[in-house]
Amino acid sequence: MAKVFKKTSKSGGLTLCLGKRDYVDHMSKVDQVDGVVKLDTSEFGSRKVFVQLACAFRYGSDDLDVMGLCFRKDIWIHQVQIYPESHKPTLTDMHNTLMKKCGDNSYPFSFEIPNNLPCSISLQPGPEDKGKSCGVDFEVKAYLANDKCNPDETIDKKDTARLIIRKIQYAPAQVGAGPKADICKGFMMSDKPVHLEASLEKDLYFHGENIPIKIKINNETNKTVKKFSITVEQTTDIVLYSADKYSKPVFNQEFGETVDPNSTYESTLSITPVLAENKEKRGLALDGRLKDEDTNLASTTMLRPGVEKDVLGILVSYKIKINLMVAGGGLLGGLTSR
Repeated sequence: MAKVFKKTSKSGGLTLCLGKRDYVDHMSKVDQVDGVVKLDTSEFGSRKVFVQLACAFRYGSDDLDVMGLCFRKDIWIHQVQIYPESHKPTLTDMHNTLMKKCGDNSYPFSFEIPNNLPCSISLQPGPEDKGKSCGVDFEVKAYLANDKCNPDETIDKKDTARLIIRKIQYAPAQVGAGPKADICKGFMMSDKPVHLEASLEKDLYFHGENIPIKIKINNETNKTVKKFSITVEQTTDIVLYSADKYSKPVFNQEFGETVDPNSTYESTLSITPVLAENKEKRGLALDGRLKDEDTNLASTTMLRPGVEKDVLGILVSYKIKINLMVAGGGLLGGLTSR
């Protein structure tokens, strides 16, 4: 049986209904947003019913609004009037299902999400943080008003019904060759260097999928490689309102394998970065979170040719670092495999 997501205004006059809350960005197009609003028009008077879809960037807590500061920036917004009827979309199977479940006085609506908009991303709040998290979100809102876009008109909260939806990144079916990186470093009191090479099988991995890393070490020095570590870093670049860019580790593990002088090491090690092990890290980028539902580490931002980065709000990328600890020689680092 199909699930229906509902939100009713406090006045009881509007009930917003959607058949799903995740809408996939397929790169060429985005899933259409189809829904209905069930109306009780007994107290509407001359007011009209509008439905709005907005993509916005939230960069502060609701408390700032009390101080007269703006904490929300609209990236894209579109409204349609459904009562009295002026917006009559082509009915889809989703519309028919929702109208059947909601009964009489149900009015359909549709929105096309432009494919140049960012995907839903939220920045993980800290344990003590309250209110809505920072990030990019999409909101469907049904409301009563006299005019479609009158900035001087106050919309009563009791005559408003809202549902947050997510625009999520589609992973391409075709994957490319995996990245490869190598480094060569010498040490004092040793004529020859240490060679480190790392590579991945492919360039795309799904949430929760093991990532096998092929590692080759050729130790030509007279020193022993005592151990090495693998770190995965998430880099978040907030491009909409500032040049705020930072990296946070989402996986780190040490391996105790040693590589003796004038010997080699070769192995494939699997790692799996997951959100469950990073729940306390404030500012970590996550796929947009819906209330009472879990999510994942944010997907890598897929950049389309010709799309301005500023419109995307938040850019997310990942890199793998491998560090060797050499006895008496310090740290051999700086290898980055993207």
